[in-house]
Order: sequence, then structure tokens, then C-alpha cells
Amino acid sequence: MPSRKKTAMFASAFFTCVCSFAIICVVLATQHWMSSEVRFSGTNSSVTVSLTYGLFSGTCEQFVDAGLQVSERTFQVADNLSNTKAKSMITAIIVILILSLLSSLLSSGFTCTNAVSNPYQTFLGPTGVYTWNGLCDIFIVIAMILFPVNIEENGLSVELARGCFSFLQTHSKSEHTYGYSYWIMLLIIFLNTASIIIIYFYDHARYSKKKEQEKPIENAPKDVILF
Repeated sequence: MPSRKKTAMFASAFFTCVCSFAIICVVLATQHWMSSEVRFSGTNSSVTVSLTYGLFSGTCEQFVDAGLQVSERTFQVADNLSNTKAKSMITAIIVILILSLLSSLLSSGFTCTNAVSNPYQTFLGPTGVYTWNGLCDIFIVIAMILFPVNIEENGLSVELARGCFSFLQTHSKSEHTYGYSYWIMLLIIFLNTASIIIIYFYDHARYSKKKEQEKPIENAPKDVILF
């Protein structure tokens, strides 16, 4: 059975890993990644399309300068995209987040195992926790970089607006606001880092104690006589 200290440390790390896993699920499930106001100008009038969307679905509504408003409608992101690059990048982000979800799940399993037992394999100990939490952080950072690139380089919001409403005219400007579904990914990075720090302190203390117990005999008191 593991010591009380080990159980407490790994149980704390398990809690942060479970929280990280839950937040990744929220990130994937919610549609508040982006809110955009996309303006299209024509000869006689201008139209503004208001969008709120995530990786899978969203809502859109149209406002005409004359005061006319088209009722809000729901759309599927994949169905509204005709730009292959934009669609491919959305797919890549989803795959990366699923990989981060699996990494977080494995990290939770490793910390739980260490909280209740002493695994024989080295990789099942702190090394495995470092690996899976580190990979999860890397995946989250990549996703946080790719999404803004898709907005700015591939005109994701403009593409979705055109998919919502036909016969839109020339795109003139866009205003973007990143929602909580995007920003809470920073919390995932924080939680994974916290898990790594907790296990590092435990591992460092264990290593120091082991070194103390393995001090060479020359450090023994000089007045000790061996027969």
C-alpha cells in the first residue's frame, strides 16, 4: 500500500486531471467559441450577420440597415463551410481536442492508480503522469493557435455567414469576440501544469529521501569500529 503522503499527493493530482478532462468535454460540447459581427456592403444597403458558434454548431441572424431583422437560425458548422481549408482546420482542431481528452483520461487513470497502489512499471508512476499531462498541454496550445488562424487566414466567420444567408454582397469588415469556450482552455493548461508540479514535488522529495538512505559508508562517524 502507498504511504499517506503519496496517496494525498496523487489524489490531488487526480482531482486536477479529472477537472481538466471535464473542461475539455465542455470545450467540445459548447458553441461559445466565437461571436462575430460580419458586415456586407451593397449598392443600396448594408447587411450585418451576427454569429455565435463553436466547433460543431452555432446560431446566426441577419440585420439590414433599414431595420429589418431575420429571425435567428441554427446551423451546422461543417454544412455551412465551402472553403476546404477552413473545414479541414476545424476537423484538425476537433481531432486534436479528442487526443487531449484521451491524454487527460490516461493521466487521470495513472494518478488514480498511484493513489491506491505502488505500480511496478516505471512508466506507470510519475513519468507517465508527466508524459500525458505534457501531451495534453501541447494539444491544447495547438488548438488555441489553430482556431484564430482559421478565423483570420481562412475567413471562417465570413464563410459561415455566407452559408447561413444566400445572396450576401461584398464583405466589408468583421468584428470578432472570443467566447468562454475558447478561453477556458487556459484553465486546462493551468490544471495540467498543477498536476505536473504536485507530482514533481512528491517525486523530488522521494528521491532526496532515497539518496539520504544510500549515503556511502565513508560518511559514517570516525569512531565506529568494524570487527
